[in-house]
Amino acid sequence: MHSTLLPLRTCAAPGALRTLSASVVLACLHMGTAHAQTASEARAHATLPTVVVSGATRDQAADDLPQSIDVIDAKTLGEQQSQTLRQALQDLPNASVRNAPARLAVGAASAAFARDGNTGINIRGIGGNRVLMTVDSVRMPRSYVSRSAIFDREYLSLELFKRVELLRGPASALYSSDGLAGVVNFVTFEPADFLATGPGQESKTLGGRVAASWSGDDDGASVAGTIAGKASDSVQWMLTATERRAHAMDTMGSNDAPNSLRTTANPQDDRSQALLGKIVLRPSAAQRHTFTLEHVGRRSDVELLSSRAPRPSAPGDVLNESSSYSGQRDRLAWDGRFGINTAWADHVRAIVAMQDADARRIGTSDLLSGTHRVRDNTYRERAWQFGLQADKIVRAGGWTHRIVYGVDHVRNRISNLYDGVAPLPPEQFPLKRFPDTRETTSALYVQNESVHGDWTVTPGLRLDHFAIDVTSQQGYYPPAAQPGQSLSKSAALPKLGVLYRASPTWSLFGQYSTGFRAPEPGQLNDHFEAIAAGTRVIIQPNPQLQPEKSRGLEIGARGRMERLNLDLTAFTNHYENLIVDAEFIQQVGNQRLFQAVNIERARIHGFELKGSYDMGVVAGGRMLGNFSYGMARGTNRSTGKPLNSVDPAQWTLGLKYDTAQWSLFADLRHHAAKKPADIDSTAIMNAREGVQFAPPAATTLDVGAQWRLRKDLRLNVALRNLTNRKYWLWPDVYGQATSSAVKDAYTQPGRSAHVSLVMDF
Repeated sequence: MHSTLLPLRTCAAPGALRTLSASVVLACLHMGTAHAQTASEARAHATLPTVVVSGATRDQAADDLPQSIDVIDAKTLGEQQSQTLRQALQDLPNASVRNAPARLAVGAASAAFARDGNTGINIRGIGGNRVLMTVDSVRMPRSYVSRSAIFDREYLSLELFKRVELLRGPASALYSSDGLAGVVNFVTFEPADFLATGPGQESKTLGGRVAASWSGDDDGASVAGTIAGKASDSVQWMLTATERRAHAMDTMGSNDAPNSLRTTANPQDDRSQALLGKIVLRPSAAQRHTFTLEHVGRRSDVELLSSRAPRPSAPGDVLNESSSYSGQRDRLAWDGRFGINTAWADHVRAIVAMQDADARRIGTSDLLSGTHRVRDNTYRERAWQFGLQADKIVRAGGWTHRIVYGVDHVRNRISNLYDGVAPLPPEQFPLKRFPDTRETTSALYVQNESVHGDWTVTPGLRLDHFAIDVTSQQGYYPPAAQPGQSLSKSAALPKLGVLYRASPTWSLFGQYSTGFRAPEPGQLNDHFEAIAAGTRVIIQPNPQLQPEKSRGLEIGARGRMERLNLDLTAFTNHYENLIVDAEFIQQVGNQRLFQAVNIERARIHGFELKGSYDMGVVAGGRMLGNFSYGMARGTNRSTGKPLNSVDPAQWTLGLKYDTAQWSLFADLRHHAAKKPADIDSTAIMNAREGVQFAPPAATTLDVGAQWRLRKDLRLNVALRNLTNRKYWLWPDVYGQATSSAVKDAYTQPGRSAHVSLVMDF
């Protein structure tokens, strides 16, 4: 937390393939020289402006944007030793990541909210696939959940990123469908980040970084290596590789029973690898071409002790069960930038990207009846993305206009397959939960950033069209009762932002924005049918499903004083046709019917306060403080009941003491209790399961230090949850009853140590 709001120069990130890392280590040993960072250097770095690309799809100072945006740089990720998306975003107000433990049985048929694992980021009470996640402006795959399978969105390796940008509120005016709640853009390193030497100095011809780390909360070990070079004045290249191995995240549970009463983590083996390669060509001062190859792979094997029956007696009781997950994402992209200085544009940027992501989950069960059950589920997205953007500066009178306009086109082929052994009747394997589908999104957009004196006015408009086309019914209809349906819609999405620089230290801003999100193929045509305990459960497609829409208004103030930075934002977002998966519709005889449906109206409002304070030099070192507070409330305006997706309030306080050779930090986090009045239990629990568990308030403390052995060598150590506090986070406990005997299985890790060693060369 201690650096989240301070725009410091990027530093370390852990993880890497051993072969590359070993060679880079040898190079480091020959190139390293001793050095200690001076206090004046640290202060100079700390005052650099934060630059983002997410606010207007171009490089721009964050303080020039009329909207709320957070930036987490690689220095923060490295010092905090963030290994997961949750850890990276843990100090941002009104932002969270669901990361429940792997406990559900292979044959479970619970609702989508109760799935284990990470289904995505929640921003201001809305999450999952409603948050657009991009890597270098290329859209990431969605999560997909159906019955006992989940395919999450963490096709990521944090070691590859020099910063993470989180844009809050509806963002579909500049970004295509899925930006209903916000955008999170992950920006990867470039060769220049490792070849730079200093202001006015010529860049190195060879540079890089190696890192190794260990985390005590999941007994995870990682290595990482980057090597970058300058082949000529016009050609630079870079290669980064990472590898990590870990076990299940610890809990504060104490029951090690090898059955459903277990509250400690299940035995788990996680492995992940990533590779990032870049070539940057500059044939002239007016051209820049970046070619990127990215590969991320993950595998997780879990022995599901927690799904075994304590005393097997019924034929369907589980004796043994395990689950294996594998997934990978491959991206090949070209990003071309041209300075053309014509009457219609000053610059043009083109992006062409191909991305292939697939995931497979295999679960096996042995039942008391002697049945051997296998569930073999796959999900795949193959996407092409094309973007062309131009900008032009026009001056008229006292106004300066920067006009940005462009076109986006994304084509995505999505497929799934369910196979295995011993399906539940009346289903027969293999089958598909939804038919093979082609999604196409096309858009035209324009934005005018107009500056006059202390005022900046930024109107924008996007014309968006989507089409969901069923390409094959094979494996879906039959057995589905009706063929899969196609759907297409269009929308006009306006936005208006205003920024007023009231004084050299204070600015005021406001923005009205709109969002638009198409239904997913799995929501439009989802089909499931099974008989359990004499009841037939049917999930029906809903060809009448409508796109989700949002309207957001936020106003805020920024203070940039000599020692104090302060940001305050209030927001209200109105939603129409929010989609709820697998909603209970009616019971006809022994049939229970479910369907994805639209919530007619919903509203979420709240505020965020964040800032930093420079206390100056204390005992020869520099003292810095950071703070944040976020609160939101949500209401289903059709029923008057609360929205369960909204997180309780959270505040954070951080303190950092920095000297030339070492630094210390302490981060205090308080998670407010989830009040029963803020929970709609009818939308989560079955009546027979009781009352939804509402986690109590909790305060935790993390401490850590960095020792700069040399200019090019840093040792980071940290202790998380120093007081060993037992606590729960609301996103992880959906569906857990207050009376549940295994609530402790969903607790966060207790006290844990973390260590990383980073060397630059």
